[in-house]
Amino acid sequence: MANEVNQHKKMTTWPIPKLVITLGVPTTISMLVTNIYNMADVYFVSELGNSASGAVGVVFGLMAIIQAFGFMFGHGAGSVIARKLGQKDAHSASVFASISVAACFLVGTLIGVLGLIFIEPLMRLLGSTETILPYAKNYGIYILIASPVTMASFALNNILRYEGKAFFAMIGLTIGGILNMLGDPLFIFVFDMGIAGAGLSTAISQTVGFVILLSVFLRGKTLCKLKVTYLKESPKGIFDIMGTGFPSLCRQGLSSISTMTLNNLAGGVGGDVAVAAMSIANRVTFFIFAVGLGIGQGFQPVASFNYGAKKYSRVKKAFYFTFSASEVLLGAMAVFGLFFSNHLIGLFRHDPDVIAIGTLSLKFQFLALLFQPMSICANMLFQSIGENKTATFLSMLRSGILFIPILLIMTEIFGLLGVQSAQGIADVLAFFISAPIAIRFLKRLPQDDT
Repeated sequence: MANEVNQHKKMTTWPIPKLVITLGVPTTISMLVTNIYNMADVYFVSELGNSASGAVGVVFGLMAIIQAFGFMFGHGAGSVIARKLGQKDAHSASVFASISVAACFLVGTLIGVLGLIFIEPLMRLLGSTETILPYAKNYGIYILIASPVTMASFALNNILRYEGKAFFAMIGLTIGGILNMLGDPLFIFVFDMGIAGAGLSTAISQTVGFVILLSVFLRGKTLCKLKVTYLKESPKGIFDIMGTGFPSLCRQGLSSISTMTLNNLAGGVGGDVAVAAMSIANRVTFFIFAVGLGIGQGFQPVASFNYGAKKYSRVKKAFYFTFSASEVLLGAMAVFGLFFSNHLIGLFRHDPDVIAIGTLSLKFQFLALLFQPMSICANMLFQSIGENKTATFLSMLRSGILFIPILLIMTEIFGLLGVQSAQGIADVLAFFISAPIAIRFLKRLPQDDT
């Protein structure tokens, strides 16, 4: 009980900058480590050739599908949990946490089984060419096998974040990430498994990360408790979780569809070289994007908790602080990236054609980086407070509603240049749509309930 009271006091009284930074830094580190080990796959697999590098980009679409459901259950439960804790209702929070983790195992197992049965058509759908297909299958098998624990890890991680226990979430992801970075060269080269070794290394790291995250709950370090008996108490709670988490499913699901579309179009206009280049460029960009995303995810529990406690002024302060901090950090990284884009691509492939294609794509995306913080913060604000329709719309902008039509039109008109520039254009347009919606909502928030 004392732990619950202390956590409530922390989330509703600490200075906003201190609170967002305290929660955002561990989350940002988690995001960066996760992306570092994803990039480690690209780095080591690139030694196997362009087709192998392209396979990582293809399977990234599969991983986005798994993440989509993991984030739906994790963000959905997390938002509800934080608001329940803000209302001092820890029991209901535990019920939602238990339902979320159980749903991840069920859906993750279903995706894994169906994916393994239909792995070849799945990889073609994700954008694999004939030469990339063998590599994509060998890599994707292990990702599918690990999908239940991967999905559950996303849920556990987000529940910890929304509770305000971002440090524990960071530990699980960081240790898993380090294991993957060590395992890649071991399985790929020492054990001579090729690209299958990268998949096995990722599967092992995801499993270890899951065990570490689960142990935090089992050791009583959290306000939420995970119990099978809670599943019977409020089975309809899954609909609240899915409704609140639906924006995350849309965002990640459209990201997967976008990746498929991008791979297919890149392969059509530039072959395996273009697929490899765009795969590397997108991994580098997402690594930097993860900084803004990590800070934004530090903002989410602050918004949910204080919205539930009816401290609306703190919700406003948290939004504007998070937006400003993200602009400064991403702006500095964008400037650095513009000057060293070719070197960043060259870290992964020495092929001059891959470097040329990837460098131009990176420059477009770095130019648009300053427009991303508003879109991130707006989407996370509405999801955190349960404004599901608005959150769903905003989540679909960057990777779907805007990006896919722009990609198709630009590629039809400009060919490879269209593939390289589409994401940057979508990011700029998303800013001009998200900003007025968020600002109008914040201005209309009522006074604090004292």
